[in-house]
Amino acid sequence: MALTLYHNDMSVCAQKVRFTLEEKGLSYEDRHLNLRAGDQKDPAYLKLNPNGYVPTLVHDGFVVCESTVICEYIDDAFPTPALKPADAHGRARMRGFTKFIDAAIFPATGIVSMSIAFHHQYHPDVHAKMEAARPGWLANFRNLQKGVDNPPFPNAIRRLDQMLTDMETALSGHGKPWLTGDMFTLADIGNAPYVTRLDHLKFLAPMVARRPLTAAWYERLKARPGYQQGLAKWFNPKYLPLMEEKGTQAWPRVKELIAA
Repeated sequence: MALTLYHNDMSVCAQKVRFTLEEKGLSYEDRHLNLRAGDQKDPAYLKLNPNGYVPTLVHDGFVVCESTVICEYIDDAFPTPALKPADAHGRARMRGFTKFIDAAIFPATGIVSMSIAFHHQYHPDVHAKMEAARPGWLANFRNLQKGVDNPPFPNAIRRLDQMLTDMETALSGHGKPWLTGDMFTLADIGNAPYVTRLDHLKFLAPMVARRPLTAAWYERLKARPGYQQGLAKWFNPKYLPLMEEKGTQAWPRVKELIAA
């Protein structure tokens, strides 16, 4: 059995795949890609993943793309310990979370992260490479440089606030420790990077002040060895101060947008 993961340390999608691998106790060869340098657009990588995204998992020569698909594939291929409920109702609840992550949470997090912090990391030398790989990238990047005044920003941060409301509702509805009940599942793993990103931007504490069950869920999550090895171990020290600085500066406007 050979597993190779093409990933990035701070990519939210890569984080949940590493978390899944760690929960399974699986060893893998890691191939780290520098997204700011455009490694994900290199021809050799595009042969594996034509979309030019991370992560990509290769299992004994079989290539799997898209992080939610990868996580379910890992759980199917290595069924112990299980990360999906055994019953149809439980799996439907779990996939309700993972569906909204793909459809809404991921794009909202990208807008918020890039608008506030990450656009500062792109050296001008990589702009042409990114534009060639994805026409329109540069025009979008100029909007991201507007920060909280980026037109899609208000809806994006409100969607992440709604994510926390949805989590609080689920946890209060069943009174159990994890999002779908007593069992730790891919729903918890899937939400982990997005709540963590709000934490790194220094938004989370005030946002969960009125959501105590979500705050407690996050503390339980961080205590898991899978979180420590799959996420915390990979936190990039060049990113964290930038996110804290820019997020702290942006919080007054973010607070206004959420309140509105």
